[in-house]
Amino acid sequence: MTRVAAIQMVSAADVGRNLATAAQLLRRARAEGAVLAALPENFAFMGLREADKLAVAEDDGSGPIQAALADLARELHLWIVAGTLPLRLPDDAERTAAACLVFDAEGRRVARYDKIHLFDVAIPGRDERYQESASVAPGTTPVCVDTPAGRLGMAVCYDLRFPELFRRLLGLGAEWFCLPSAFTAPTGRAHWETLLRARAIENLCHVVAPAQSGFHENGRETHGDSMIVDCWGRVLARLPRGSGVVVGEIDLVRQREVRQNFPCVDHRRLIP
Repeated sequence: MTRVAAIQMVSAADVGRNLATAAQLLRRARAEGAVLAALPENFAFMGLREADKLAVAEDDGSGPIQAALADLARELHLWIVAGTLPLRLPDDAERTAAACLVFDAEGRRVARYDKIHLFDVAIPGRDERYQESASVAPGTTPVCVDTPAGRLGMAVCYDLRFPELFRRLLGLGAEWFCLPSAFTAPTGRAHWETLLRARAIENLCHVVAPAQSGFHENGRETHGDSMIVDCWGRVLARLPRGSGVVVGEIDLVRQREVRQNFPCVDHRRLIP
């Protein structure tokens, strides 16, 4: 079994303050025995406007946010799944990538996943609209990476609603999924737990879901309820609200036994 942590934050428009909070929570996760910790979507910056992220975007492979993460991973000897941060795109000056980076315990970056599904929606029954694609360019490539907790399939927030992505990750060998998120309060109340548990159950994979939670400077309210879910859909740990850390075990031995005894993953058939 491998001990992992999901970190919940209420990020603001101050990168330095957000990084200080993230560092404090990562240290707490390590003190609680986690060998891998995951930060939420937009952990380093939630601006007053979506376009504000262009001002703090970094080049791929360099910048203060990435340097701080590498230093923390090395200092704490902790794997870090770094939520999302804005990275500049060489061919698009108006948008960034929403990049989820993975650092190993030596501070080396070992993976990058750019969020594929972008949140362009109007919330039903609310005067609340989002057009993420105006400031973010979608990724195109599913990503898996080997970690101490097993082979990780990477996804971010709105990706959760697209089960075909998780089937693709399963085909790439995923043993657990990480879902850094900043779910809206209404959609989170309605669907967050159901979707997380569904992705775990249908793929017989563990799910680690660190989230933003609470009211932000831009007036947005995020749902929170960071969770760790096992491969049978049981919620092992959760934090309903506010900043903090939840810790749980990824048990790949039991997961292999479940997949052997209940081989629904092997029963998949493509329907023309």
